[in-house]
Amino acid sequence: MSSFIPLLAIIIAFVCLTPAVCDFLSISILGRRLVVINSAQTAIDILDKKGAFYSDRPIMGMIGELMGFKNWLVLLPYGPRFRNQRRLVRQQLSSHAAMKQFSLIVEHETGRLLRRLSAKPEHLSDQIQKTIGAILLRIIYGYEIQEENDLFLELVDRSSHCFALAMTPGKFLANSIPIIRHIPDWFPGFKQIAKEWRATIYDMVDRTHEHAKQQMAVGKGSVSFTSKMLEDEPSAEEEKYIKLLAATLYGGFHLHSRYLLTRGQTAAAVYAFFKAMLLFPDLPRSDDRERLPYINALVLEVSRWHTVAPLVNLEYDLSCILNTHYPPKIGVPHSAKEDGVQKMLHDPAVYKQPFDFNPDRFIRAKDTEPEADPYGVAFGFGRRMLADSSIFIVCAMVLATFNISKYSENGVVLEPDAGHTAGNISHPTPFKCTIKARSAKALSLINEEGFA
Repeated sequence: MSSFIPLLAIIIAFVCLTPAVCDFLSISILGRRLVVINSAQTAIDILDKKGAFYSDRPIMGMIGELMGFKNWLVLLPYGPRFRNQRRLVRQQLSSHAAMKQFSLIVEHETGRLLRRLSAKPEHLSDQIQKTIGAILLRIIYGYEIQEENDLFLELVDRSSHCFALAMTPGKFLANSIPIIRHIPDWFPGFKQIAKEWRATIYDMVDRTHEHAKQQMAVGKGSVSFTSKMLEDEPSAEEEKYIKLLAATLYGGFHLHSRYLLTRGQTAAAVYAFFKAMLLFPDLPRSDDRERLPYINALVLEVSRWHTVAPLVNLEYDLSCILNTHYPPKIGVPHSAKEDGVQKMLHDPAVYKQPFDFNPDRFIRAKDTEPEADPYGVAFGFGRRMLADSSIFIVCAMVLATFNISKYSENGVVLEPDAGHTAGNISHPTPFKCTIKARSAKALSLINEEGFA
């Protein structure tokens, strides 16, 4: 079944229907109660502080059962295996040593992005996607991509596309009514699609994992998440889950850039700040973050302005909460739950003039405190250190070397499209812009840094 409710319409409806004083919105859809949490504090209380009590995952017929994601961390039911896999991710990716190692990878791949942008500035979106893939393939599998026609990069991009489509709210009825998955295989439609997408995704999973193992066997390849997980020679069953866990990590990294175009004065302020800090002739690095509070504020505001995951779809036992709002005779053993993340990040009680793009809201001033850090909400409840650090590095290095401005045609400046794609993962719609090196010195820095 094709998508029948655009994601943007869902978000707008949640914002309009939920009263300002109400943290919950409950809707019954085909006999299933959908609970929308629109308060960041309430969501944190439930997801972070009391996750062990409430947490679970939905049974999703299409992506979970037919495509095989029920054993992946993203849809794994809350329990010992879920907690163990989440612990492994934190151990391998969140330590100080890991962050230092991975920051060097991000810096190197961002340097390659700078060189590609200087050569083909008209392909911004493609170049960013390539950089995202390159960073993740090196961190997760120790694999360094080729500049052109890289097989693994194509595999993971196709797999990510299949996953995003399968997770789009309303696109497949089997996700909402899991029993539909039992329709005979000969029935045309979603079962054939699920079979094709599953084959695509598991082909990527198997090939990337085997490559990492082969590199370890011959003593080649850089240290990666997969190589660290395989050091202790896990059993075949343990290795299967390591393979799925590594593949799960690929979906957690997305970037935004368009809002720098709609606020030209912001980009100008960024460069003025770089000059004031006397960072040139050096490119900014991850260690410079404390010296670049305005860049940090800019990244926070971009993440707040439009989150990449406007709705978070999980399964929770909310009966004890719902039964305080509904008569006891209405039993609600389990309910599907959506976090209205976009609404949380535009809550006027938390952010002053929330629909204005204003990085200054996160700058500590003489008489004002910075507004609430959006990362805990924007990247899922609980900070995602790797995504946080990586986005900062990419933004800082690109803005230090390039001027990004609105595209003009025949002397007429064209406003960039303000749209976003539908789906649980939301990207800016394609747009044109002008990218130019800030100076001959900037070009020299790009070519001299050894990012080839």
